[in-house]
Amino acid sequence: MEDQSAQWPIGRLLAAASRAVEREWDERLRAIGLQHAALIALDIALRNGPTGADVIARTARVQPQTMSRTLERLERDGMIERSPHPEDGRRRLVTVTDHGREMWDTARHIEREVLPDDPELRARLEAILANSRSAPPAR
Repeated sequence: MEDQSAQWPIGRLLAAASRAVEREWDERLRAIGLQHAALIALDIALRNGPTGADVIARTARVQPQTMSRTLERLERDGMIERSPHPEDGRRRLVTVTDHGREMWDTARHIEREVLPDDPELRARLEAILANSRSAPPAR
């Protein structure tokens, strides 16, 4: 059977490529015990330092309840710790543990293996996103 992808509109080709990369990435993350949502939460927490779950949820563009479940799994698996907020006892701060950082490092390595960085491709994808009507969730 001949590959028809050469005849596809660019949008369909981009969507198919995105799904293929994400499928492989998700499979490899599962093999090390991580889910895509957990990696996003770890990434945001590492970039922001100790921060609230509300900030992580807002940055990831998900509902707080959804992020709460993700953070519960990360805490159970020893990748984050939650501690009382020093100024607001009702809130808790999320901090990535050494184990969480190791898992994040491993996941980033996997990401680069699945799709090595290509500056030209990156620039074109960023231009597509900049011209789109809605930005994707932050990762």
